[in-house]
Order: sequence, then structure tokens, then C-alpha cells
Amino acid sequence: MTLVGLLLLILVGAICGGIAEALVGYSPGGFLASVAIGFLGAFIGSWVAPKIGLPSVLPVTIEGFTIEIVWSILGAIILLAILSVIRRPAYRRRRYR
Repeated sequence: MTLVGLLLLILVGAICGGIAEALVGYSPGGFLASVAIGFLGAFIGSWVAPKIGLPSVLPVTIEGFTIEIVWSILGAIILLAILSVIRRPAYRRRRYR
């Protein structure tokens, strides 16, 4: 893999993660978190989609690695939904005296 291919994969992962963060309304961090969410979403989406019989939608191939954009975003949304439930602090009631 060349440096350009790696940078393109990072960029695609960041875009997928950023779109998922915008749709969910929760962001665990900055650019590197978006990249990690995008890559993990790609793994989750590419694992779940064939299991339930969904077709390949909008695949992008970079130096032999294929990322399905739609399933990557949906996988990232699933991951962010789980993270937002776990990491958000519970709202506390204020007691007025």
C-alpha cells in the first residue's frame, strides 16, 4: 500500500465517520475519532449487510481495499448510538429549596 492509498482510506473513513456523527448528533472527539468511527463502522457495516442479505451499495475501491460507503455510515451510526448511550452522563434533577 502506498502513502497516497493510505491517506485516501483515512479520508474516506473520516468522511463516513463525520457523516455518521452529524446524523446521530454525538461526537466522541475530533478528526482521529471520526476516522476510527468510520473504520469501525466499515467493519460493522460490511459484516452486518451480507448477514441480512443486503446488496452492495456505493462501493469505493482503493488499492484493493473495498469500502461500501452506505454500509460504513450505517455501521458507524450503530456504533455511535451505542457509544452515546454508554458515555453520556445521566441528567440529574436539581433540587430547589
